[in-house]
Amino acid sequence: MVLFVGAFNLVYQFWIHTEAIGRMPRWFEAVMNTPSHHRVHHATNPRYLDSNYAGTFIIWDKMFGTFVSEVDDEPIRYGIVKQLGTFNLLWSVFHEWIGIARDLWSAPWRHKLSYVWRPPGWSHDGSRDTSDMIKARWAAQQERL
Repeated sequence: MVLFVGAFNLVYQFWIHTEAIGRMPRWFEAVMNTPSHHRVHHATNPRYLDSNYAGTFIIWDKMFGTFVSEVDDEPIRYGIVKQLGTFNLLWSVFHEWIGIARDLWSAPWRHKLSYVWRPPGWSHDGSRDTSDMIKARWAAQQERL
């Protein structure tokens, strides 16, 4: 059973990584993760940051407030917020783990676990932007337009 479910999940993950499929029927998109939902997950657009974590069932994101619909008039920009500046495969795989290790090494004792458990970009001195800060800046800019 475990092998079957694992194989099913692997096949499911394969088909949602495409731009060839637009929107699915509403009844399907209400429950299941679809290519449209998953594109949002991989986006670096401020509106989409830290959204749509679902692997198979999008209902979890809807229940926990992390669901964001894809907007047709804003194309998805794929990647990461802070570009690596290299094509080195080892660095691209391990850069985040190395960054966490550096933060843990240099952080004051009372903040060490926060670097592991808090949101991406969190810092004890507020020197970095979290996704919420980037989203808030973007929302303020949209209001001015």
